[in-house]
Amino acid sequence: MSTLFTLTWDDGVNKLPIGLMTENVLNKLVKTPVAVKGELEVRRDLREVCVFQEKTEKERSEWVASTTAYWREKKEFKILEGWRNELYPVYGPKNELLYSVERCAAALLGVVMYGAHMMAYVKSPESSYGIKLWVPRRSSDKQTYGGMLDNTVAGGMATGEDPFECIIREADEEASLPDKLVRENATAHGTVTYIYLRSKLATGEVGLIQPEVQYVFDLELPENVAPKPNDSEVECFYLWTVEEVQEHMRKGEFKPNCALLMLDFFIRHGILTPENEADFDEIKSRLHRPLNFPGPHVALS
Repeated sequence: MSTLFTLTWDDGVNKLPIGLMTENVLNKLVKTPVAVKGELEVRRDLREVCVFQEKTEKERSEWVASTTAYWREKKEFKILEGWRNELYPVYGPKNELLYSVERCAAALLGVVMYGAHMMAYVKSPESSYGIKLWVPRRSSDKQTYGGMLDNTVAGGMATGEDPFECIIREADEEASLPDKLVRENATAHGTVTYIYLRSKLATGEVGLIQPEVQYVFDLELPENVAPKPNDSEVECFYLWTVEEVQEHMRKGEFKPNCALLMLDFFIRHGILTPENEADFDEIKSRLHRPLNFPGPHVALS
C-alpha cells in the first residue's frame, strides 16, 4: 500500500484533517500547474498536504473544479472516466461547506462521502424472522459494481441534499416507490460509518481511501406494493427470505458497503445477535467506526 498523506484545512490556528490522499495522487497534484490548482503546501516529513485554501467557498470550489477537470483532460486517473457532473460536499471544522468536488473525483482527495440507504421489507409470518427483503441487482453495465446486489434503495448525497430527501428521490428513480408512501412510512435509524479501500470491483485506481457515512432507513411495504426498476441502474428486484439473503452474502454477491448495511439491518432486527455470532461486538463496532474528519456526522460541542 502506498504512503498516505493527510489532506488538511488551515483554520488559521491548526491544520485539521479533512481527507486521506495516496502518494500517487499527491505527486500528480504537485505536478499540476499552480494556475490550475492554486497554492499548495506539502509537508512530507509530517505527510500533510494543504490546498484549496481561498477565502470563499465559491473560489475554493472553482479551484477544485479546475484541478479535477485538468486531470480528466490529461487522463491522469482512470477513475475520472466515470465523470458524473454531480458535486459532493467537503466540510470544515464547524460543519461549514468548504468546497464541492465532482463525485468521481472525491476518492482522489480521500474526503468523507455521504449517502443514504434504505432496506424495504414485507411481513411474512411463514418465513424465518417474520419478514422477506426486497433486494435489487445492479445493472450489469453500471459504472461501478455492475451486476452485484444492493440495498433496496441507495444513493450518494449531493451538496446541499438532505438524507431523507435523498432517499425519497432515489426511491422513485431506482424502485418506482411513490413519494407519499416513502415519506409517510420510512423510518430513520442513524448512520453506518466506515473507511473503504477501493478495490478493482469499483473500477479506476485501486487503493484509494473512501471514508463514508451512510444514513440508514427502513421501509415496511404492504404486500401489494413491489419495487420496480425505473432507470438504467437496476436490473431487477428479488423478494428473498433472510436465509436467501445470507446465502448470497456468503457468495460475495453484495456490493461491499451494501453488505455492511445489511449486517446493520440484521443487528437492528434481532437476526444477528451475540448468541449466534461469535464476532458480534467486533462487527457492530466496525459498522460505526469513528471518522476523525469534520462534517454533519460529528456532533459539534
